[in-house]
Amino acid sequence: MTERKPPGVDFESFVDRQIRDAERRGDFSRLAGFGKPLPDDTAPYDALWWVKGKMHREGLTVLPPSLALRKEAEDAAEKAAAAVSEQQVRRILDEINEKIEAALRRPPEGPPLNLRPFDVEAEVAAWKEHRS
Repeated sequence: MTERKPPGVDFESFVDRQIRDAERRGDFSRLAGFGKPLPDDTAPYDALWWVKGKMHREGLTVLPPSLALRKEAEDAAEKAAAAVSEQQVRRILDEINEKIEAALRRPPEGPPLNLRPFDVEAEVAAWKEHRS
């Protein structure tokens, strides 16, 4: 906790002394972003800049559920293509198929889903062909 400004001491010199002491202790060298460039200041002002930054750091998204599921299906297809075993391909596709089937039974909010469950056998056959 910072000390109180003694009476009779100029406020500016008191603050300057605290800053110098903190610099000597190295308090400013451990700050997040130390040594990194400042963000682009030419972009137009966005009142929600801190919300967007927090969401980005936390890995959150604001996509409607149907679009988020489409993105998840694309990611699952990429993971299945890069899988190292047939069992892994089946597991990845079975997991996403469960989510797709649940969304088809009760469509999520947002744009149309435009997805069908993956044909696991066809995908495994394509995976095997690609691997050989």
